[in-house]
Parts: sequence; C-alpha cells; structure tokens
Amino acid sequence: MGRSQETFSKKENERKKLKKRKDKAEKREERKANSDKGKSFEDMLAYVDENGNLTAVPPDPKKKKVIVTEDIQIGVSRRVDEPEELVKNGVVTFFNESKGYGFIKNLQNGESVFVHINSLNGPIKENDKVTYSVEMGHKGPNAINVSLAAAVAPKPTAPKTPVAETKASDTTTTEA
Repeated sequence: MGRSQETFSKKENERKKLKKRKDKAEKREERKANSDKGKSFEDMLAYVDENGNLTAVPPDPKKKKVIVTEDIQIGVSRRVDEPEELVKNGVVTFFNESKGYGFIKNLQNGESVFVHINSLNGPIKENDKVTYSVEMGHKGPNAINVSLAAAVAPKPTAPKTPVAETKASDTTTTEA
C-alpha cells in the first residue's frame, strides 16, 4: 500500500485555516453583540452641559439661558479705531546725514518710524526731540513734516534773591 498523500505541512496549513475561520466567526459574533445598530436615536445622542462637558442626560429646561448670536465672538474681537494724533512727538534714534535717512522713536508707544531727509523742515541730529506726522509708504510708516520740538522753558526751582541795586548818586564819575 502507498503512503497517505497528506504530509505534515499540509495538515498544519489546514489547522491554521480552521483556526482563522473560528477567530473570524468569534469576532463577527462579538461585533454583533456590541453593535450600536439596535440602539434608538435618543440613546445615541450626547448633550453638552453648562460647563462644556458631554453628558448622556439632557439639560434641565428650567436652567435654559437665552444667548444673543451677535454677542458671540469667533476669532479676534473687532478693533475699535481710535483717532490717532496727527502730530506725534519722538526722539531721533539714528540719523545719517550723508545717506539722508534715519529713524524716530515715538515717545508714546516706542514705535520706530523711518524718516528721509526730504521730509525734514530743518536740520536734525541724533537724540533730538522732534514732532512729526506719519504717512504709510511702500515699506511701512514714514515720518513727514519733521521739525525740532519747541523747547520747554525750565521752571525755576529756587526763588530769586534780589540783587542789590546801585544808585546813580552813590557813584562818582570823574571826567578827565
């Protein structure tokens, strides 16, 4: 008699296939048991409470708040345009007379503004206090109508002492 046609490797492969089929059938049964297909629509809903957390319990209608949709801000809040001063005060931080340009630092907000020699009303140098207007140029804000700030008279700190006056009668003049 001849040997059986089934070898060890064929038997092993057959066992592996049977095991895969059983595992697949078990997984299918498990999915059917845990599936959400049998649930009602109400069971699948989730609610958001007042703190923003998801819950399965619907909110209490007595605690309902009315929200105006115009009050909801999405993204950056709108910027209220404040009227800017036409004439600003600043200090010349850099100025190159040979090249004809420099920079002025605004005293209120510390913003630096470019200035060209053609925009000057008079000569300026570094660390001068100036007044200017701002105009938007090709590459950003430019200072125009730049002039030296009016010097404020210093306030006296100590009261002046009266100087002794000399009378004309006290002095004698001699003519030669």
